[in-house]
Amino acid sequence: MSTPAAERLPLEGRRVVLGVTGSIAAYKAAELCSKLRQAGAAVEVVMTAAATRFITPLTFQSLSGAAVVDDMFAAAEPEAHVEVARRSDLLVIAPATADCLANLAHGAAPDMVALTALAMGGKPVVLAPAMDAAMWEHPATQANAALLRERGAVFVGPEVGRLASGRIGSGRMAEPAVIAEAVRWVLGQRFGDLAGRRVVVSAGPTYEPLDPVRFVGNRSSGKMGFAIAEAARDRGAAVTLVTGPVSLPTPWGVERRNVETAVAMLEALREAVENADALVMAAAPADFRPAEAAPRKIKKHEGMEGLTVELVKNPDILASLRGPRVRVGFAAETHDLAENAVAKLRAKRLDFIAANDVTRTGSGFGTDTNQVTIFWDDGRVEELPLLSKYSVGMAILDRVAARLARTP
Repeated sequence: MSTPAAERLPLEGRRVVLGVTGSIAAYKAAELCSKLRQAGAAVEVVMTAAATRFITPLTFQSLSGAAVVDDMFAAAEPEAHVEVARRSDLLVIAPATADCLANLAHGAAPDMVALTALAMGGKPVVLAPAMDAAMWEHPATQANAALLRERGAVFVGPEVGRLASGRIGSGRMAEPAVIAEAVRWVLGQRFGDLAGRRVVVSAGPTYEPLDPVRFVGNRSSGKMGFAIAEAARDRGAAVTLVTGPVSLPTPWGVERRNVETAVAMLEALREAVENADALVMAAAPADFRPAEAAPRKIKKHEGMEGLTVELVKNPDILASLRGPRVRVGFAAETHDLAENAVAKLRAKRLDFIAANDVTRTGSGFGTDTNQVTIFWDDGRVEELPLLSKYSVGMAILDRVAARLARTP
């Protein structure tokens, strides 16, 4: 049977206040505003007077679709700082200058950003500092940052890089995409249905060495597993991501463990699932490995007509693992999808398995979309439409969360 499903946005239904203070990095806040909107959040922007010298309120009004407040006395709404804070779920200040951090640490409220922060009433605050390295490293700034962390503020950055002065040092504002991920993590901790749960996700291929240069592997990009890890993070779970060799950045707030071979993946997963609530095995480990890896590069030579390589079977990772409470597998197939998926479901003792036909358009390796059919341990079958891999991850986690809720 088919199950209705739709694209999911990580911040759908959430309200975020973006505070912008006076730094040359203020131009990056425009991109952050856009990314938050694209993620589904309703965004309201408050600015300091100094920030308006670097970037205009009109820019943020156009991006957010809401009026910008930069002067409490000129605001259309009475007690604007209180009302903006009241209807928000989170305040993110990017860039946060040294002056801003000092105001927040000591309860000073000379501008709309600091006023709004004071009015948040215990709601989460995310800070993305931006300043010269000497200012960031000053003992006063470090003391202010330590005090704010102690009160629960989440810091993103600053990063080491080229600063406005042309020097290289710590003080560069984190990239907007990273800040947006941090916002998703914080809101997941506060509102997510997997908050307090531990989820382990595997991703990517394994490389089984033939010699120091060559290996036996497959075409897995890791995108499906990374999307599931992001979705679990966004729902509040503590996520451990065990991944084979892939060229993907680590999702913010996710613990990443890199492995290369199937044997190494098994060992890493065996350790990771000890205290986990759920395992989603989205990796594509090699079924076989060379019986022996050559210590040096295998060279072709005159008269050599071929090369015979003896392969031995790798351990079945899922079948070898005990627990956790909810076990989910993946089956990437080219034929007999239902028959092969159900066989794996039973052999690996899974709650359900998500199977996809990699020969179908949009469902192959390296794509940003996938179309899966879910086979359950009780015989149920659910067909999902073609979705982004993030939305597929969300659909899988809907079912994980439901099963966890009824599992003692």
